[in-house]
Amino acid sequence: MVDLSTDCGGIKSPNPFWLASAPPSNSAYQNCKAFEAGWGGTVWKTIGDPVMNVCNRYGSLNLNGEKLLGINNVELISDRNIETNFKEIAETKRLWQDRAVVVSLMVESKKESWEDVVKRTIDTGADGIELNFGCPHGMSERGMGAAVGQVPEYCQMITEWVTAVSTIPVLVKLTPNVSNIQLPARAAKLANADGISLINTINSIMGIDLDTMRILPNVAGKSSHGGFAGPAVKPIALHMVSQVAIDPLVNLPISGIGGVATWRDALEFILLGSSSVQVCTSVMHYGFRIIEDLTDGLSNWMESKGFSNLDEIRGKALNQLSDFGNFNLLHKTIAKIDQEKCIHCNLCYISCEDAAHQAIELKVIDGRNNTTIIDEECVGCSLCAMVCPVDGCIEMVSTNDNSKSKTWNELTKELDQKGIPLTWENLAEFQKQNGIVIH
Repeated sequence: MVDLSTDCGGIKSPNPFWLASAPPSNSAYQNCKAFEAGWGGTVWKTIGDPVMNVCNRYGSLNLNGEKLLGINNVELISDRNIETNFKEIAETKRLWQDRAVVVSLMVESKKESWEDVVKRTIDTGADGIELNFGCPHGMSERGMGAAVGQVPEYCQMITEWVTAVSTIPVLVKLTPNVSNIQLPARAAKLANADGISLINTINSIMGIDLDTMRILPNVAGKSSHGGFAGPAVKPIALHMVSQVAIDPLVNLPISGIGGVATWRDALEFILLGSSSVQVCTSVMHYGFRIIEDLTDGLSNWMESKGFSNLDEIRGKALNQLSDFGNFNLLHKTIAKIDQEKCIHCNLCYISCEDAAHQAIELKVIDGRNNTTIIDEECVGCSLCAMVCPVDGCIEMVSTNDNSKSKTWNELTKELDQKGIPLTWENLAEFQKQNGIVIH
């Protein structure tokens, strides 16, 4: 049996899948319905100072007929009365003792305001608090949200106000709209946070209706930058999660957020260090029912690999992270085309000919196009394999002795020790000696 239970900074849940602080977690009705479906936890839609939301508030990124690859929003925090929210939080927790109920908070940057809202949150019986230091629109103009998360000193100050009075775990939700995600994460650590949530939404302009020339979403003729989320942001989220996970100055549990649509997405976050995984856009697209695929898929994969609990896989991919200077310059691959699988669409030829290294030859054989790799010209970039519409038709095959290794750091150090300058001519000689294709 696979155990999917997790502990994220002292917040326990029967599985790692939480609703993110967003429209799906806006009310007791929604959160209880999610728990009935099988979700392990929820982060209640951010509550705090009075706001009013607008219409229209969402914009969608669609591609080739597939909708909601990304979603942009100009929605603010909960526009429901704060007393109503607290009442419903207490009701939800009373009904669902075994699920994680985390409350997202955002109030003005005054110590007494934070202390008051934290104490009222604790009185609901909630399992934890998430500080929303990430909202990039609307609230940031009022000195909240990303305006806090983008300044490590503010992040530390407000987190300290909260942790000083909180008797339940505190997670700090970070904005991705920074140049170095590690700095606000370190600030949260210094302020005694129990964990980190990331990423919040990314500043964006969704697009323009070319018929009306109006920016989307459109609010009575006006628009603005909004927060971008959904499957399209996953690579950015994975990068930032990994950077926090490997930072020895942070060393805190992570709740990973950003583009989770399938159990495979969630597993990637866990392999990069996440203890829990939050989901929003996919629930907005398909509803709470996706939890069955998330839990079943993760359980089945773990069982097939011989893992019994999440601790055995958390962060398992982190040791592969390095920088370019440590890559093996002698590792050589070239593309191989399986002619039996090839459908002769010529996409590999077009992409290589126009956008890569002219390493694919196109010939007409028996009245149809035939593509073959010119081995001596192939640099192993893998573009052809990525554009090929047939799985397994083009593979990248290693052509050298993988026991040989020379990194850029080693090469430059070796040249320096020998008193040889790093010039284009000397680099070309190294490449020639090692059979490296120069393009």
